[in-house]
Amino acid sequence: MAKNRLRAIPLGGAGEVGRNMWVLEQNDEILVLDCGVMFPEADMLGVDLVLPDITYLRDQKDKIKAIVLTHGHEDHIGAIPYLVPELDFPPIYGTTLTLGMLTGKLKEHRLLDRVRLMKMQAGEPFTIGSFTIEPFSVAHSIPDTVGLAIDTPVGLVIYLTDWKFDHTPVDGRPTDLVKLSELGRRSPLLLITDCVRVESKGYTPSEQVVGEAFDSIFATAPGRIIVATFASNVSRVQQVIDSAEAYGRKVIVAGRSMENTTRIALELGYLRAQQGTLIRPQEAAGLTDDQVAVICTGSQGEPMSALARMANRDYPHVKIKEGDTVVVSATPIPGNEVSVNRVINNLFRLGAEVIYSDNPSGLAVHVSGHAAQEELKMVLAILRPEFVVPFHGDYRHMMLYRKLALGMGGLFSDSNVIIPENGAVMEFSRNYARTTGKVPVGYVYVDGTTVGDVGQVVVRDRQLLARDGILMVVVSIDRTTGELVAGPDVVSRGFVYMRQSDDLIESTKNIVRDALSRRNGGGKTEIDSAFVNRKIKDVVSDYLYGQTRRRPMVLPVVMEV
Repeated sequence: MAKNRLRAIPLGGAGEVGRNMWVLEQNDEILVLDCGVMFPEADMLGVDLVLPDITYLRDQKDKIKAIVLTHGHEDHIGAIPYLVPELDFPPIYGTTLTLGMLTGKLKEHRLLDRVRLMKMQAGEPFTIGSFTIEPFSVAHSIPDTVGLAIDTPVGLVIYLTDWKFDHTPVDGRPTDLVKLSELGRRSPLLLITDCVRVESKGYTPSEQVVGEAFDSIFATAPGRIIVATFASNVSRVQQVIDSAEAYGRKVIVAGRSMENTTRIALELGYLRAQQGTLIRPQEAAGLTDDQVAVICTGSQGEPMSALARMANRDYPHVKIKEGDTVVVSATPIPGNEVSVNRVINNLFRLGAEVIYSDNPSGLAVHVSGHAAQEELKMVLAILRPEFVVPFHGDYRHMMLYRKLALGMGGLFSDSNVIIPENGAVMEFSRNYARTTGKVPVGYVYVDGTTVGDVGQVVVRDRQLLARDGILMVVVSIDRTTGELVAGPDVVSRGFVYMRQSDDLIESTKNIVRDALSRRNGGGKTEIDSAFVNRKIKDVVSDYLYGQTRRRPMVLPVVMEV
């Protein structure tokens, strides 16, 4: 790499929503921006989380100066407990609430005493190696979110992820337009920005409209009010508390992650509640239904979340009944629609009134934390960077963002708006931008307590098992003659119900017998169990596909006697 060029490499977050992690590399210094997880897609069976691939960083741990975090959402901090030990624990910079959220995760993984947490604050620049970092306030759905202006020897880089222009945010800290204007006057070299809401015209509504919707619901609901949202959406939690206090209700916090986040935010002063507003579930017994509100997890239909358990009559402290009003204050993440709809249907079956996004009431019970088209244009017009790299969106979002930027009256040309891929090595300097290669990137899966043990091959096997099932063929072979001594026995799981498929099972056994007798050639060749194994798999797979047009996973078990 040339000394006068800056490298920018996304290790996750490009062409996908989640796993946000960027590497900025200048000479022999590396700065890591964010370190998030992605929630598994529907076909990632059994997978709990998906992490960025840090293969590129493992060989260069000594160059990593720090990890700098923009805010406390899972897709920006969730991978740290899994990956930071492999990076030899570089210092981690974040705002007060972000570090508070991270502290809870590090405690769970018993890593807190090994990590150096460095507090930063909007408006207070600091230096890491040859990078000077200027955090500035941006509005999002969690307080204490910042954008990063990073002064490098090559030029000014602006990392602006998860933001919108909200002039009346819940935490009172709008996006710092004055700072953006000042950065624009410094001729930025590069803007790296979120683009996930580029399909939405106009401006993203303010969080204030959600507060107004909550006030309307709290003013008219006859019984208990149950609000489900993301545990990390501290601003939404504050709005529920504000409305509850205004209408004389006590608030129960339900769900482990919601309880943890609320406790941390209260301790750090990012949540405000009057004495006695927050109560334990047991304390609600002496209150009437119109004096109780519940805020809980489960807005994405997660099977073990508080709301899902309530919908399945499995939550010990809150039993849904007629007169309850349930507010789902979130939009389903793509892939979660079926789970969310199932929970909503069950809540209706139990007699609750359910208010959700796109509900017929027209109440805006959720707004996005991301910028829409006009806000994206406005930032481009204010900053006027030489190069723009969109990310934090699917591929279509990045392409639509490129189209939006190119339509801004000649402000940008084709070569100035760069569509990244995960692992793409992009080099920048004044009047120069080029993708020079690609570093290894792939999905790293968390499955239970293991990280990386489950790879793409295992997930593909799970997909095959889920789709067509499994057929096990057990045979015993004479070690010396190769003759079939016992079997074949056939066991099916998820392929056919054996009691109703006698003909298919028997014909499969006959196919195996024929194949092994032909291979044997009269018992004159030495046994090769690997060959027998492969032969059984091939003939059974072909036969079953011919009969059923399905391909179960065939597992031969060959015993030599």
